[in-house]
Amino acid sequence: MARPEFGRFGVWLRGTDYTPELAAGLEDLGYGTLWVGGSPDGDLRSVERLLAATSRVTVATGIVNIWKDDAATVGASFRRIEEAYPGRFVLGIGAGHRESTGDRYDKPYTALQRYLDVLDAEGVPQDQRVLAALGPRTLRLAADRAAGAHPYFTAPNHTRQAREILGEGPLLAPEQKVALESSPPKARALARASLGFYIGLANYAANFRRMGFTDDDLADGGSDRMVDSLIAHGTPEAVCDGLTAHLSAGADHVAVQLLVSEGADLLTGYRTLAAALGLPG
Repeated sequence: MARPEFGRFGVWLRGTDYTPELAAGLEDLGYGTLWVGGSPDGDLRSVERLLAATSRVTVATGIVNIWKDDAATVGASFRRIEEAYPGRFVLGIGAGHRESTGDRYDKPYTALQRYLDVLDAEGVPQDQRVLAALGPRTLRLAADRAAGAHPYFTAPNHTRQAREILGEGPLLAPEQKVALESSPPKARALARASLGFYIGLANYAANFRRMGFTDDDLADGGSDRMVDSLIAHGTPEAVCDGLTAHLSAGADHVAVQLLVSEGADLLTGYRTLAAALGLPG
């Protein structure tokens, strides 16, 4: 079976942020994939609701946490969805991070391999699954045992390194946070509200250091240099430059997470971006 179509740009939102109306609106705007974040449950009902509300867009999990739901349950959910919506669903899985998992977080790489073994037995095709991957070893596993990798909270320099590790062929679909805010202080405030949490997680902090950030950069919610590297902000055109930089660095697809102030309308912001990106909606 051929790998589902992702398009050049998609949308990354937590499952609780999607409504059927928002999903349909994003599809109409021309985004190719809707990524369901926030560790969706293994029954994948949140995915099913988005597929029912749309007609052609790909829906992907970004990601199902392997410590939260067993692989047999997730595999059965995949088969149910594939039967109802053939070729439109991609299962993204990952090991998450120790801080939210506790004592279960033991040998995550080995656990991920075993999870993939069960997905194989459950009939989940390699071309319809991706791995959350930041470091070299997990990126290589994504190339060997999945359609490719879905790195989260990275920058184009990581994308370039990831492509070198993956080689040609495997999918590389990084998530990129953006803020349509022309005032740098306001944009950075939005960014730090998200960044501060991830700086406190060991696996993300290690990856930020691999990307060249120092302890000084990681202090106090992130330096301006760090914020400006990790979050594309400014005019719609400036944000588009930040997104297309991933494509130039070797990405096949970019999952766009729009950071907004509380109460702001997500569809309006994504409509502005779609126009600037020249999406076909």
